[in-house]
Amino acid sequence: MSADKLKNTIADFKGNLKGNTIKIHSKEYADVAFRVGILRKNLGTDATIKTELLYHDDKKVIVRSEIWIDGKLVSTGLAEELKSSSRINQLSSLEVAETSAVGRAAAFAGLTNDNIASAQEVSNAIVASDTKLTAALTELDKASHLGAYQSWLTTNKELMQKVKQQDAYAYVQFLEKFNKIKSKLEANGVVQ
Repeated sequence: MSADKLKNTIADFKGNLKGNTIKIHSKEYADVAFRVGILRKNLGTDATIKTELLYHDDKKVIVRSEIWIDGKLVSTGLAEELKSSSRINQLSSLEVAETSAVGRAAAFAGLTNDNIASAQEVSNAIVASDTKLTAALTELDKASHLGAYQSWLTTNKELMQKVKQQDAYAYVQFLEKFNKIKSKLEANGVVQ
């Protein structure tokens, strides 16, 4: 493998980052599609992306990805997705894990702006660990009447707007959990 091919690909990636990243908590993250797009643009079929399902059961999926250039292994990436972590993972945990593994392998190959995680991975982690969001959703799940639901909306309006402005991916994840709880409240007659 010509080291120049990879160096040129990395230079193209870094040269085209502006406008192709997502800001999350004041850090810029490239998404997987951009990483793979630059890889293909520069290397075409000289690069091979291989993925392998390492493990799956009713709770989680683990995928390994490899990036090969001119028949030589350049990098690997692993990803684990819990099926219960989001609505998307309930439906497509394998696809999400594969995308994350490919993104990590691309980052380990050098297609990174000093942040190995992709925008999607960071957003998922933020939603899962943000105590304010978690507490708010736990509180919403306890609403027993329409007044409590409306009060929750008023109390958490600013938090939801802040998340929406700062991190679009985290907001989508938050909305999935919110809508799941709201559906439960509708089924129980709390919200009409």
